[in-house]
Amino acid sequence: QVQLVESGGGLVQAGGSLRLSCAASGRTFSIYTMGWFRQAPGKDREFVASIRWSGGSTIYTDSVKGRFTISRDNAKNTVLLQMNSLKPEDTAVYYCTMNPAGRSWDYWGQGTQVTVSS
Repeated sequence: QVQLVESGGGLVQAGGSLRLSCAASGRTFSIYTMGWFRQAPGKDREFVASIRWSGGSTIYTDSVKGRFTISRDNAKNTVLLQMNSLKPEDTAVYYCTMNPAGRSWDYWGQGTQVTVSS
């Protein structure tokens, strides 16, 4: 099993920054991709960003390109999401997730709340 624990959420004014962190533990010897999703009130969970564990290639949803940066620390099994120029529409619960074998997002964290005030 794999455990994912997020931290770093909070309340910030529009234009501000937050940094989310996700630490993976357990059966982490095989990680294909890690990523972040978010879910705003009344909306479906949506993809935000992902990073390939080997090589570090990244993917972002269009609405966060140029503002968010995903990175990883392989030695610490940690994935980070640096969020700059935050907007009220970024308000959501952010979830860390892991795709261990290149097929599906099998593991999820408990989520961390990000609130951006206007």
